[in-house]
Amino acid sequence: MSSLLGNLKNLASPATLRSTWGVLRSVPGGGRIMGRVLGQLAPYTGTVRPEVVSLDRGYAKLRIRDTRRVRNHLNSVHAIALINLAEATTGVAMMYSLPDDARGIPNNLAIEYFKKARGPITAECVCDAPETVTGNLEQTVTAELKNEAGELVARMSARWVIGPRS
Repeated sequence: MSSLLGNLKNLASPATLRSTWGVLRSVPGGGRIMGRVLGQLAPYTGTVRPEVVSLDRGYAKLRIRDTRRVRNHLNSVHAIALINLAEATTGVAMMYSLPDDARGIPNNLAIEYFKKARGPITAECVCDAPETVTGNLEQTVTAELKNEAGELVARMSARWVIGPRS
């Protein structure tokens, strides 16, 4: 694992993200390890301890457990923990899908909350990333967050600015 974390800047590249998941997806506990890797790359993301459930081009599914560290005073998962999970999910789906010479960053996040989040929460994102990137462009993607019963807890829209890696 230390070799995976040795050069985090390279991990941010789409190619390295794909190859890292290619190794970890078949390792027992690989989703939790990949979540830790993402948390090292983006430390605030690591505060919710995400687990990568599934990852492919144009698709990401991440989960967080309902623990004391992500709860609020109402005994439910905190709103900011939910947006953290949703942003990470859109980011991983987008970055995994970009061409190797591209990069992306969100410039707008908007979330709707539908009910209190209790129990494990799973976020899912489907996106269409561009096949080539020659200049900056914007793309909006959505993540849906559901509880263990499959009920929609929140929906987040993230606008990503995508451009060539400089």
